[in-house]
Formats: sequence, C-alpha cells, structure tokens
Amino acid sequence: MFRIEKNLSRPNVPKTIRFTEELDEKLTIVANGEQISFNELVLRCCQYALNDYEGKADIKK
Repeated sequence: MFRIEKNLSRPNVPKTIRFTEELDEKLTIVANGEQISFNELVLRCCQYALNDYEGKADIKK
C-alpha cells in the first residue's frame, strides 16, 4: 500500500517533466491533502514504483 512518509533526503537533481491536466490535478489534490510539496509526492510515487519494479533493468544496488 502506498503511504506518504514525511522524511525524504534532499533532492538536488533538477528535471523537467510534463503531466496531463488530469494527473496534475489529482497529484496536486493529494499533495495538498497530505501537506507536502508536489515535488515530494512525485518523488514518493517514483520510489514506490521502483520498489515494486519487476522489469528487465537491474536497479537493485
């Protein structure tokens, strides 16, 4: 289950990504509801996805 944890190491790599309007709206609602930044929510979502990744790339270090 995806849960919002409030601790996150300091991100320092800038990236530019594009969202659909619908996804942006939903993520903004969740971030506001959890009282975290949009950026932190996106990082948490990515980490969650990587924790359950079962593809061909070897990402385990």
